[in-house]
Amino acid sequence: MTLFSQRIGKTPIKSVIQTETIDEDLKNALWNGLTIFYWKGEVKYDSIESNEDSVQVLLSRIWIHYFKKRLDEKPYFFKWYHEVLKQYFFSAKWYEVYDFLEFVPLNYTPDYSSQTNDAFMEYSNNVLEREISAYRFVNGTLTQISSKEEVESIEEALTITDNLKPVKTHLNRALELFSDRKSPDYRNSIKESISAVESYCSILTGNPKATLGQALKLIEKNNNIHPALKNSFSSLYGYTSDADGIRHALIEDDNLNQEDAKFMLVACSAFINYLKQKEAKTTK
Repeated sequence: MTLFSQRIGKTPIKSVIQTETIDEDLKNALWNGLTIFYWKGEVKYDSIESNEDSVQVLLSRIWIHYFKKRLDEKPYFFKWYHEVLKQYFFSAKWYEVYDFLEFVPLNYTPDYSSQTNDAFMEYSNNVLEREISAYRFVNGTLTQISSKEEVESIEEALTITDNLKPVKTHLNRALELFSDRKSPDYRNSIKESISAVESYCSILTGNPKATLGQALKLIEKNNNIHPALKNSFSSLYGYTSDADGIRHALIEDDNLNQEDAKFMLVACSAFINYLKQKEAKTTK
């Protein structure tokens, strides 16, 4: 819901996506999330060693593996350590803030559950959406995707059974290459997205060399597909096929950018989800 001042035009409504910036509102909200979910309760302790074991491990990992500092120089009192964290966070470059946000849940590993990390990432996604950031947590990785539906499509595609591990491997790699904020590799991200589709098709048909066209014929044999829908998927085949050097031309294009890689990642994830649903119907 917009504020009263925004509705009457006194305060501007945010409309520009934050891609290579983090404004003060967003940074404050993200810091609040770290405080709420990870170290809010730690200020009552005099020393870090008095804290919960998993928090001790997290703080040590931040000091050693993220800051890359000497262990014997780690502050003994949490209030001192807290000031180090706060000073770093609010002086960090935009991509360093996101590096830190990824690092914390990855390295907070309590034995009993991942509930804290899941809650933190959900909170962060809500904040990132509210403050018009281009990034969201997807499968534990901060990814440059702007819509909730796109995030859900990729996450659904990654929720697959053991026999589809090669598909998940390709999708995860596509996501990693796409999400690298310092040096994204859009060309190879596209390649991995395409490989995920082809991998699924080979598993679906039982043919290691199966093409998307063969998979469509198999699905058409067992399920009704609207002609327009089939044609749209056949067009995707143009991107995934080696025929006539189409794929080679695609991944060698010097003009490939974030929009191209994002489209292929979301489109290939959505298509894999579609194939999964169709296959499930045929096996009932």
